[in-house]
Amino acid sequence: MLFSEEAYRFMYAALSEAEKALEENEVPIGAVVVHKNRIIGRGYNQTEKLKDPTAHAEILAITSAANTLHDWRLNECDIYVNVEPCVMCTGAMISARISSLYFSIFEPKFGACGSLYNIAEDGKMNHKLKVFSGIYAEESQRLMKEFFLKKRSSNN
Repeated sequence: MLFSEEAYRFMYAALSEAEKALEENEVPIGAVVVHKNRIIGRGYNQTEKLKDPTAHAEILAITSAANTLHDWRLNECDIYVNVEPCVMCTGAMISARISSLYFSIFEPKFGACGSLYNIAEDGKMNHKLKVFSGIYAEESQRLMKEFFLKKRSSNN
């Protein structure tokens, strides 16, 4: 699938956030929230750094965006994240009324937007996310492989 030039630009920004996580020895996931073609929230995984199981990239980006807009409703916003969101993060996106989700690669062990579950689009809640996947998949896969190779080699 081809995406708009803006979609590539915003996913590139999410990948830049993921690289920050990688540099801090966190799982390299990054996210940005976009409102009217402007990034209003950024986040990258910080669960180890903050000792907080909820410090996922998406949660931090959503919180930042809500603070920017001074509103918990992000219904005119899209979120870009390099890895398919988990149940917690998908729930937060639905609660925030985010319009669309763009992600790079599926997460078969924790994904809640098409692989393990499809909470985003199953229609059982009062809000549905439009979901798009595959943008910058190779780049995201490379970051994940780099992280886990480094993790395995340090455990030996």
